Amino acid sequence: MKLKQWLTIWLDKYQKNTIKIRTYSSYQNLITIHINPILGDYELNQLDSSILQDYINNKIEHGNIINGKGLSTNSILAITSILKNSLKLALKLDLVEKDYFSVLSVPYFKQKEIDAFSIKDQKKIENYCLSLKKDNYFGIILCLYTGIRIGELLSLTWNDIDFKKRLLNIRHTLTRVKQNKQATTIFDEPKTRKSKRIIPLSPSLISYLKVIKSRSTSIYVVSTRTNSFVSIRNYQRTYKRLLNRCHVNYKNFHALRHTFATRALESGIDIKTLSELLGHTSATITLNRYAHSMLNYKIMMMDKLGKLLV
Repeated sequence: MKLKQWLTIWLDKYQKNTIKIRTYSSYQNLITIHINPILGDYELNQLDSSILQDYINNKIEHGNIINGKGLSTNSILAITSILKNSLKLALKLDLVEKDYFSVLSVPYFKQKEIDAFSIKDQKKIENYCLSLKKDNYFGIILCLYTGIRIGELLSLTWNDIDFKKRLLNIRHTLTRVKQNKQATTIFDEPKTRKSKRIIPLSPSLISYLKVIKSRSTSIYVVSTRTNSFVSIRNYQRTYKRLLNRCHVNYKNFHALRHTFATRALESGIDIKTLSELLGHTSATITLNRYAHSMLNYKIMMMDKLGKLLV
């Protein structure tokens, strides 16, 4: 059996009903674009560790099909995971004779540097959003003060907000996937189990949201003129246009989430609470990602400790 035939079976028979739609779509794209064109015609028992390692090395150095440069670490890790997991099952099913895939060497995952807005730029964004009579812009402020992701924001309905208890319920996310070679937008489960979460809202946020809800005719907190949900790409364009008009240097939309986390740490919030608000799977992830943002807090604590020295 050729690898491309086995990957089709592995994906559709053993993975499709156990993973999220967007994960399935991602695997399908990586197999179609990156794996099959190079490895697909190999018979399973023709493959060996040398062939697979050469393939991984080539992807690390020249894997980007657009510019010929190295493929991103995330993509490399995803491709390696597909190969390892599919061939591990093939070994259990006696489709390959031995384990030649567990020894594959992959690049060390480097944590991306966190890019958050300064307090000055954050205030420029907030003032501009609040000065407009366009309610959709308030979604940007909501991200700055809750840390929710863009897909979580755009899937929010008014039923997800408990105005009496001042709670925001994250239950869904909007995501863009490819199905049958066509890009489409779907509502999906949040990114991880911990991403399903309840976020307390400040009285000021609730006040603004009540006003917006009073004049909204849509079920969505952020909506189009026809009361439908706003697509991710359209809202990203709105966000980019906003930054231009505010004369704030561009940072991607996820910087709003990083800004929330940075301001929260600067305000003295503990890592465990912040981790739960962000929907991270563990506090360790939060600590590793935002440790640099705690510098001022560390200085303050060390100064406090230093006062014990007589």
